[in-house]
Amino acid sequence: MLTTLVAFFPMARKLITGIDIGTYQVKVLIAEHIAGKDKHFPRIIGTGVAESKGLRHGYIVNTSDIIRSISVALQHAEKEAKVKAKTAYISIGGVGLDEVHSRGDVVIARADGTITDIDIEKAHDESEERAKAHMTNRKILHSIPLAYHLDDQKIPGRPLGLQGNRLGVDMFFITSFEQHLDDLITAVEETGLDVIDVMASPLAASLVTLTKAQKKVGCVLANIGSETVSIVVFEDGLPVSLKVFPMGSTDITNDIALGLKISIEEAEQIKRGAITGTSIPKRKLDDIVAARLSDIFDLIENHLKTSGKQLLPAGIIITGGGSGITSIEDIARASLRLPSKVARPQLPYTRQIKDGSWAVAYGLTIWGLTADDEPLGLAIAKKTSSRVVNFFKQFLP
Repeated sequence: MLTTLVAFFPMARKLITGIDIGTYQVKVLIAEHIAGKDKHFPRIIGTGVAESKGLRHGYIVNTSDIIRSISVALQHAEKEAKVKAKTAYISIGGVGLDEVHSRGDVVIARADGTITDIDIEKAHDESEERAKAHMTNRKILHSIPLAYHLDDQKIPGRPLGLQGNRLGVDMFFITSFEQHLDDLITAVEETGLDVIDVMASPLAASLVTLTKAQKKVGCVLANIGSETVSIVVFEDGLPVSLKVFPMGSTDITNDIALGLKISIEEAEQIKRGAITGTSIPKRKLDDIVAARLSDIFDLIENHLKTSGKQLLPAGIIITGGGSGITSIEDIARASLRLPSKVARPQLPYTRQIKDGSWAVAYGLTIWGLTADDEPLGLAIAKKTSSRVVNFFKQFLP
């Protein structure tokens, strides 16, 4: 009887939609998990791209324009996939992202001093309350415990079941301006989709750009976008720092236009290598590009110094639209004095996906399909609220 029912009511397809809303382009990717296949690499069945309008440095300045951009990209993806998307995981990036570090301490509740899940949750909550005291108009996106302390001694892993008097936890919070977050969710939902959850763009990209080994020994992932550069630092397999700088590959285009006294359109084509064999002196062009890239890597170096994260054996891994510049690895290596390489994302290269610019969108689909598991080294526990999410993620070491 059961077999008959299963045959009559076939299992629903497990689909997930990831939407990467960047300042340059909106990318929509629809993927499907095939039963019995590796969930970490779902099969891509539809993609859509549209010019991103209405954004500035990652935040919305014209809601109707960005809704149209999302709608166009979504329609293309749905047409190719031959399905109607109903829900989506989306990314948020831009200058509104920032980090907060906080410590929470609690007295262990049980008389025998045994640590329970309740004690751990209370320590997390205490750390979050302290962090919120230093936030204005911001929302926590991700909440990541970096280290636990028992009676002021650091302990490896989770403290559940250990005995002591006082439990402490060092937490790393990734935050966003609440207004930016609300505007983004509203824009996506205006297209008819329900937003399941939101992830910081650098983390979504890291799911397919970095290996477990790189995250374990320590590295920094730098995404050079059109108007921003975002970095996320990993140590011991966990994200420990995140920063976004208001500078990107568009600044390189502007520098080329000014330095060579040419149009913005021509400068963009030269930067991308679309124009070759011109009378423009290569040495002068290289100097212009190198000067701006050095400025970008100086910002990254200063952040690493300030956060005390300069010893990164796996070095810097570069991705994003600006990563295609020929000399970028050498300039990064010289500026940061770290190993340097352009990312080779773990993407199922197909007719639709031909470069690493899809890392964020594809990372979102992996996150959605593996939310209850451990997606490529990041264990995430989600808490939902009545409308969409309360944006609280918990990365467990």
